[in-house]
This record gives sequence, structure tokens and C-alpha cells, in this order.
Amino acid sequence: MQVRVGSVAGRVVVALALAAVLGGCAGAGDGDRKAGASASAAAGARGAKGTGGVPSGGTIGASGSDCKLPVRFDIAASWKAKGIDAEAELSKTSQGPDGDLGGALADSFLRQGPVTAACEIDAKPAGHIGFLRVWTGKGANADAGTVLRQFVAAEDNTSKATYRVVKTGGGLSGVEVEYLYTSKLLDETKKETALAVSTPDGPVVLHLGGMDTEEHEAMRPAYELAKRTLKSA
Repeated sequence: MQVRVGSVAGRVVVALALAAVLGGCAGAGDGDRKAGASASAAAGARGAKGTGGVPSGGTIGASGSDCKLPVRFDIAASWKAKGIDAEAELSKTSQGPDGDLGGALADSFLRQGPVTAACEIDAKPAGHIGFLRVWTGKGANADAGTVLRQFVAAEDNTSKATYRVVKTGGGLSGVEVEYLYTSKLLDETKKETALAVSTPDGPVVLHLGGMDTEEHEAMRPAYELAKRTLKSA
């Protein structure tokens, strides 16, 4: 089961709570167990106006910004960026009271295919329900199309994926996909979009979800702003 509306950190907390329940059912008998996941918080970026009528809230990606990444790009005004130290979170959960089970559940939320969660930009302060997430991987100049196909394949219940080669406003070549995701839990289907680029420091995937297709479309200008301004860090 995937919980796809809340933050990555929130999804890890849900996973760990589930691990505690399953551990109790297995006869651990240790009483209630608590586990948490944290991501380093940061203030929203500030900046000038974006292009195409989309206000920019500043640039992230460079050292010292809310998220240090192999790329830089503008985030929409009022959206809030937060870095994710996935390796630290995985280490904490695997060494916690639920051991391998907690680590495996956390891994399912922090990794998708060949990439690992590195940053999430929350749309809630701007009045939307959803996130623009950034995932990073290893392998200098890895093939962006291969990485993106593996990313989508690792997500359950996807269909109608349409891929195309794109070039960002910052001069990076990449591959973009639009596809449908169906939630078994909610029995609903919604649109999602992702973009993969290759860098000397490894592949980067930008992923735009949303509570539903209507929210996805409402947040799409923020994604387009990121794509227009995306460049190597």
C-alpha cells in the first residue's frame, strides 16, 4: 500500500507505525513502539518573478539552499522546500525496535527504482494539496530515459505512460513522462508527471503528483517553472 498525498517523512511515519502493528501481531509482546522520521526543515526561498507569469519564490539546489542537489531550479512563490536525508532516515529505522521490517517499509517510501528521495517542495502554503519531489541517483551521466522508465515501473498501478525527449530552459537534455496512477486504497486514478535529467553527479528526477488530477493541473505551472529554469548546479 502506498500513501501518496502526505510528505515523504509523513509516509515513513505511517510505515513505521504499520511496522509496529505487524511486529505486535508477530508476537513480539513488547508493548507500544514508537518511531519517527525527520527531514531537515528550512525556510522558504525568496526571489524575483518567474517567467511565463508564474511567480518565483527563489532558487534551490545550490549549496546553502533548502535542498542541495546536482541541479538548480526556481520554485514557485509560497511553496516550501525541505531537504531529505534518506540514508540517515533508513539507518535510523533499520536500527530501531522494528529492525528489518521498519527499514524495509521506510525503504519503500524513500527509494523508487534507481533513485532516492532528496527534496520535497510542499504546495500547501500556496493553497494546493501536493508536492514537487526531487529524487537523485548514482551514476555519472546515466541515461535519463532508462532512469525514468525504471522510476515509473517501480511505482505500482501505473498506465498510459507517454514519454518524450525535452530540453530544459537551463540547457539540460532529459526525458519527460505523463502517466496515470491508480490508488487501490482509494479506487481513484489521477495524472502524474515526471522529468529525468542526467548530470555528472548522477541522475535527477522531478516528480509532480497531487491529491487528484485537478490538483495536479493546478500545480502544473510550478512544475513548468522548475523545468524552464532547471540547470546544472
